Amino acid sequence: MTDVLQPGERYAGFWIRFAAFVVDSVIVSAIVGPIAAALYEKPGAVEVATRLLTAEQLSDALIQLIDLFRPVSVGDFLLNVMVPTAAIVAFWMYRSATPGKMATRTKIVDAATGGPPSKQQCVQRYLGYYVSLFGLGLGFLWVAFDRRKQGWHDKMAGTVVIVLAPRTT
Repeated sequence: MTDVLQPGERYAGFWIRFAAFVVDSVIVSAIVGPIAAALYEKPGAVEVATRLLTAEQLSDALIQLIDLFRPVSVGDFLLNVMVPTAAIVAFWMYRSATPGKMATRTKIVDAATGGPPSKQQCVQRYLGYYVSLFGLGLGFLWVAFDRRKQGWHDKMAGTVVIVLAPRTT
């Protein structure tokens, strides 16, 4: 395993990657939220959320949580899942970073060469998010313990996230 870091660069750890995620989430919510609110209202969402908070068993709470996030229609699925997915993968393909990664001066690179990730790696990395998430989120937490700060999604795609060297003037 070769080290792909250039002078002044380092692997991006859990907290800086979490900060990038928060920035991206705020941007996506600011764009998708008003559109979704204008197009439709999910009937009964408040009641489902109330039942979720008062559920006595974990299994009941999980079923109600799944129901709360279940797409109401094809339009709901496209707006809330497919549009953000396409935007994230496109940013990775063409900029090697989402806006959140750009704001934190981090970027995704091929773990073997240090070059930009391929389109295939970007798609694999996104699909790896689901593996990381459904493994009780451990795939994301793995970043905190891995030598190269790779989450499971990075390992699946053969990528690493690096913090760029400070700008010199």
